[in-house]
Amino acid sequence: MPIKLAARSGGDPASWKRRRDVDMTQGDITRHIIRFALPLLLGNLFQQLYNTVDTWVLGNYVSNEAYSAVGAVGPIVNTLIGFFMGLSSGAGVVISQYYGAHREEDVGKTVHTAIAMTLALAVLFTVVGLGFTPFMLKLMNMPIEVMPEATLYLSIYFSGVIGLMLYNIGSGILRAVGDSTRPFYYLVVCAVMNTVLDLVFVLVLPMGVAGVALATVLSQCVSAVLVILTLLRTEGGIRLHIRRIRIHWQILKKIFSVGIPAALQMAVTAFSNVFVQSYINYFGPDCMSGWTTYSRVDQLLFLPMQSIALAATTFVGQNLGSGQVQRARQGVRHSILIALVSTVILSVPVIVFAPGIVAFFNDKAEVITYGSLLLRWLSPFYVLCCFNQVYSGALRGAGNSQAPMIIMLSSFVVFRQIYLFIMSRVCNEILPIAMSYPAGWLLCSVLTVLYYHKVQLGKNKLVD
Repeated sequence: MPIKLAARSGGDPASWKRRRDVDMTQGDITRHIIRFALPLLLGNLFQQLYNTVDTWVLGNYVSNEAYSAVGAVGPIVNTLIGFFMGLSSGAGVVISQYYGAHREEDVGKTVHTAIAMTLALAVLFTVVGLGFTPFMLKLMNMPIEVMPEATLYLSIYFSGVIGLMLYNIGSGILRAVGDSTRPFYYLVVCAVMNTVLDLVFVLVLPMGVAGVALATVLSQCVSAVLVILTLLRTEGGIRLHIRRIRIHWQILKKIFSVGIPAALQMAVTAFSNVFVQSYINYFGPDCMSGWTTYSRVDQLLFLPMQSIALAATTFVGQNLGSGQVQRARQGVRHSILIALVSTVILSVPVIVFAPGIVAFFNDKAEVITYGSLLLRWLSPFYVLCCFNQVYSGALRGAGNSQAPMIIMLSSFVVFRQIYLFIMSRVCNEILPIAMSYPAGWLLCSVLTVLYYHKVQLGKNKLVD
């Protein structure tokens, strides 16, 4: 599809500068990427903080079974939420390209379509989440001693999942026009509230797992209210008008063209981790707890590259919307370098201080042994993920989410499951099983880099 610079509409672009959106089609590339990614990174750190507080409170003040249960249900939550996150990324790409083309009216239509889509999916996900929880726990071979806590946590979590979904679509809309600052502020509020409620519900009111789940749901609902209020009061095309919330079918088609492949990729990858977790569960509750701690640190190590990948998505989307293909490619190169440097800086202290990190969450000797082993062996390989994350983000920003989907599913699902099946029969020990992750990362990065350098970045652009 040839690239055309769309006619500018929707008001004087100079007036946009009074708002908090950011036009990335001009100015210093590195500064744009860092200024966009930094609030996003800090916001995600606070988001991980309240997840970390959940497990820390359970590991230190409730029981090892409760700690293992909440940590082990991550793949179930991520299967549904990953699908929505992928789908909502389609809305962000469409908005960023319309924004880059200065088509403010179409930005508004996309915003209202995205909100209507989210409200409908929230009802569906609540029903599906509650209905499939028992089946998913059995599929994971969840040990009987942690089954009650896992079931209770998921039941409360999915009952309030609408808060998480509205926050994510709302913050995604703001990020699509370059505003990553206000979503960060709202995550800070959410994290602080979650921490306080965790301590109240678990230490003051002995509610255990139920208290942790309730604290998470309430905090997410508050962040959703804040971001929706922002959209209701902001200026420009992203302003939300309640009466205009409806689905514009042509817009929804564009959202789905990017969002469905990304949604399938995230959901299927998360679902495949249900089977990975079943392999981990084979080694018992202590290993599960060690894996839970590794997973928490894993999420932190991924944050810089994921934040930069999202910055690359917005940067590429806006610049392709304005017809600047070469500038978009330059932004991808800058993003890769920043992601590599930040990941190395974070990985070194994790390797050095692994036992202390694990003990912070759970000081049981067996848990420390498992957790330290996993952190020290897997952390050096996170540099591989910088390539598949950033290049995939750039391709999605260009409107091409099919190729990243195929590559990631082939690497993280098909290859990883084959690896686990063979390894569990040849050498059924925790470390060889855990190395399925670096093996998949390597394959995915090689394929993604090769594909990126063979395609024309702008050929799937959504905005004509």
